[in-house]
Amino acid sequence: MIRLTRSVTFRLAVVCGVLIGGAVVLIGAIFYFGTVGVQLRNVDRKIGGISDRLVVYADRHALTDLAHRIDDALIDGIDSDTEIYFLADARGARLAGNIFLDRAQVPQKNGIFLARVLRNGKPSSARMDVRRLTDEAVLVVGRDMGDVDQIERQVWRSILIGGVLALVMAVLGSLLLRRLIEQRVHAIRHTAAEIGRGNLHERIPLSGADDEFSRLGKDINRMLDRIEQLMDGVRHVSNAIAHNLRTPLGAIRNQLEHALHGEAATSRFAETGRAAIGQIDALIVVLQKLLQIAEAESGTRRQPFEAVALRAVIEDMVEFYDAAAEQAGIELLAVVENEPAVFGDRHLIDSMLINLLDNAFKYAGNGARIEVRARATSGGVLLEVRDNGPGIAAIDRKRVLERFFRARHDVSGTGLGLPIVAAIASLHGAILRLEDASPGLCVGVLFPPIEAETFPNGNPPVSSRRN
Repeated sequence: MIRLTRSVTFRLAVVCGVLIGGAVVLIGAIFYFGTVGVQLRNVDRKIGGISDRLVVYADRHALTDLAHRIDDALIDGIDSDTEIYFLADARGARLAGNIFLDRAQVPQKNGIFLARVLRNGKPSSARMDVRRLTDEAVLVVGRDMGDVDQIERQVWRSILIGGVLALVMAVLGSLLLRRLIEQRVHAIRHTAAEIGRGNLHERIPLSGADDEFSRLGKDINRMLDRIEQLMDGVRHVSNAIAHNLRTPLGAIRNQLEHALHGEAATSRFAETGRAAIGQIDALIVVLQKLLQIAEAESGTRRQPFEAVALRAVIEDMVEFYDAAAEQAGIELLAVVENEPAVFGDRHLIDSMLINLLDNAFKYAGNGARIEVRARATSGGVLLEVRDNGPGIAAIDRKRVLERFFRARHDVSGTGLGLPIVAAIASLHGAILRLEDASPGLCVGVLFPPIEAETFPNGNPPVSSRRN
């Protein structure tokens, strides 16, 4: 029982039952006062009106005349089955009426009172209005409440039956609600347990209804998809590191071992050390790029997003690569239409453009033409780096986004440039496209409009409205 009371679903069911019970009581009260209450008010108003008229008559006539008028009222056939009259003098002797009241039964003050009386020789429940006249006589006008009492009993019986049925339905509904909630919660707990056991492919089953649990299930499933994607990325990075670093590390070890145990060990120390340092520097570059990819894919941002003007970014990059382009005979152009701006991290966008230009310089070759373009489109802001080099075969355009994959092995590189670009694009909610430039390659990054309220990382673009 203690375990049951600790259940949220049980407490919710109890609350629902109490609310339904309270609603039944409130409805019953409204129903009672709307039926029996109205009847009582009508009775009081009617007998009060009769009493007022008789009091006025008594002020103008003798008690004997009032007694005759009451006798006439009892035999006129109007309300003869319910009317009650009683008139007594100052000594308590009855002068007229169809009931007998002892002096002790009559209240000392004027007003409505209830009493059990003998009416025409039969016991009756009566509602009566007592008035004391100027000569200490007592006038009582009332009504037999037998029919009203019967209605009241029927109303109470209906309220009681309705209340019991409502209580039963509330209990059954609460139990059903508890069962439904526990089923949905159980599905979430089962999925969490399976994820905890390492089964990252498990997902919460979704119902067709678009209710709170379905929306929660969708959110959790999206989170699990992202976790699985990140875990796959970690496994892939680990495998890639183990595979791609084994060879250079082995070469460094062999060189050092040969320098230590070779015949001319002392003379080769400097040469071997420089070679080892060069290879270690290359490994550090690879590790830095892997960390950059992991940081971008995890959704981590070093700085808050803000509006970034692409014209300034492109002009700075073109100026930075201008000397290298001139040395290699490469024509480097910047084409920016109007003033396109995106919502993001300036440093990450710089890194994206650096990797795209590095790839274009390496693979397009000397004497190539490279264009950096930016323009606003109906779908967002498009940033392109286009060259007229040999390009990438259609079959390899998806694989070049994989870590360490290189379409050409005659050009030095790590195979991490485009994966970094893809990770940064994903962090910004952008779409990365690789297309044939005929000749050459066109890499396009389509950023969402800066007016978009939310990005995949869940951060609202507060600074997108800054100028």
